[in-house]
Amino acid sequence: MTRLDADEAVLSEAGTACDGPRAMLLESREVPLGGVRAMSVHRSLPQRDLPLVGAWCFLDRFGPQVTRMRVEPHPHIGLQTVTWPFAGDIRHRDSVGSDVVLSRGALNLMTSGAGIAHSEYSVGEGAVPLDALQLWVALPESRRHGAPAFERHEHLPSIELAAQSGPPAVATVVLGELGGVTSPASVYTPIVGAEIRIPAGARIEIPLRPDWEYAIVGVEGIAMVTTGIPADEPSVELDRQHMLYLGTGRASVPVTAEGDALVFLLGGEPFEDEIVMWWNFVGRSHEEIVAARDAWETHDARFGRVVEHGDERVPAPPLPGVRLTRRRRRI
Repeated sequence: MTRLDADEAVLSEAGTACDGPRAMLLESREVPLGGVRAMSVHRSLPQRDLPLVGAWCFLDRFGPQVTRMRVEPHPHIGLQTVTWPFAGDIRHRDSVGSDVVLSRGALNLMTSGAGIAHSEYSVGEGAVPLDALQLWVALPESRRHGAPAFERHEHLPSIELAAQSGPPAVATVVLGELGGVTSPASVYTPIVGAEIRIPAGARIEIPLRPDWEYAIVGVEGIAMVTTGIPADEPSVELDRQHMLYLGTGRASVPVTAEGDALVFLLGGEPFEDEIVMWWNFVGRSHEEIVAARDAWETHDARFGRVVEHGDERVPAPPLPGVRLTRRRRRI
């Protein structure tokens, strides 16, 4: 999905290392996308003080809403897009020849490399119920200049998380690895993205790696996460409007739910570099972003042509009047 809040990328403050456990409840913000889409999304990443969780650099939830989605061809560089639906069907087309319809339980994974373009439409001509997460993974130096690619995975592995009380939870490993279970989707940094369904009355322990950083996003219901920070108030209530950043240094995290709850776990090895993120581009310098924007606006072959589309496309917004700088964490 194309981003219209392009000026968010201009930050210059000194950074902070990811150096231990945290318990920071961060509120998602509503972002109107406008135009022919007439859609709003709730954005959990990036946060002003937290640009990345591992290699995860962007998280939108579009829905639940009844709408007609028409996201015309638009470009990406330096990232992977991860589309994980909850309701509705989404037609994806791109410049490497993909034309697929995505439904609940399947994963679309698009790797931009040096450049790709794609479109996203809801299926049908009228407004329909839609709900999904769309996330971006920043590509490391070893992959970000490579060729574009697209994958679709309809069968993803799951792991049962034993309950200390109540019924067990089930985690679907969408990307990367959790508890020794690995998704078949291609990744280029140590990472995890997992949907965890917690039954009513369950108390579970989510396995983590102490050298990775993590966050948990509320999707449905209420989950209580025992963070141990501060010691006299160790549990945090997590709902669909919030993301809980856990930092590093944890081998596991306990979660309970009085009613059924659904959460999404993000995590990974702290990313190798600070990034410049503007519009739909993830780079390392102002000059890279300018070059990518110019290539898109001049219809350069770098981004190709999206199948089954004519000249329709999303134009790049104007660059801000200041130099784009790398995003630095401050928590």
